[in-house]
Amino acid sequence: MAEYLDSEESKSSAMRPIWTGAISFGLINIPVKIFSAVQESNLDLDMLDSRDHANIKYKRVNEKTGKEVPFNQITKGYLYKDKYVVLEEADFKAADAKKTQTIEILSFADQAEIDPIYYEQPYYLAPDKSGTKTYALLREALEASGRVGVTTFVMRNKEALAILKPYGNVIVLNRIRFDQEIRDTKDLTLPAHMKGKTKELDMANKLIDQLTEKFDISAYKDTYTDKLLKTIHEKAKSPNKKVKAKPMRVIHKKEEDDDLMSMLKASLGGGKSAPVKRKKAS
Repeated sequence: MAEYLDSEESKSSAMRPIWTGAISFGLINIPVKIFSAVQESNLDLDMLDSRDHANIKYKRVNEKTGKEVPFNQITKGYLYKDKYVVLEEADFKAADAKKTQTIEILSFADQAEIDPIYYEQPYYLAPDKSGTKTYALLREALEASGRVGVTTFVMRNKEALAILKPYGNVIVLNRIRFDQEIRDTKDLTLPAHMKGKTKELDMANKLIDQLTEKFDISAYKDTYTDKLLKTIHEKAKSPNKKVKAKPMRVIHKKEEDDDLMSMLKASLGGGKSAPVKRKKAS
């Protein structure tokens, strides 16, 4: 039976399962646990009252009495014809017991066919002791075929679409969004595609060629958080010190035609506006 566990794995170094169940593969069931594959790199900032810097606390209160409600006394309900239909854990499982207990592989596909806009959240899947052999079999089969498994399951009372793929010695479950969750772009004001070749387009292509290199994820690092932490340390030493941010240069419509060509030329020529090659992050 699938089990849902409260977890703050993003705030803790210990990896704890956030879902337990099984991968359904034909007639085979592989008992697994889901672990978060990512952790946030941003700073944990608290909300404060600007007048006295007191910490802002959020409480769950009863709308009628105004009193705080203990977490174990909170249930979920759906507003139906001006009345709440209260739902219990058994109701969620009864809605589709199979999907709450299994990650069912519905088909296999080439990963290149899935547009990156659909990707959402990655998780690690680890086998239960009784499922290590079949877990390894699925992992090796996915790797040999070069395909991914397309699956659906229910986690935290929400149906999810996902793919299964090997990543080193682990199987990764990567949630992907349903098609109806992607917004249409018709309401955006967007420029039309350029017709034919222009000098600017030719120079832009040359700049792309000049800056093209083999992608290495380890060469990229969250430098903004490091700089923000440096600012925090400086403000801790000098609380009254005011920091001025340098304004970023933005091209406005009236100067776009004149500046675009000069910026392209400067970028290609290695001028001040030319991006620099990154060093591998330590």
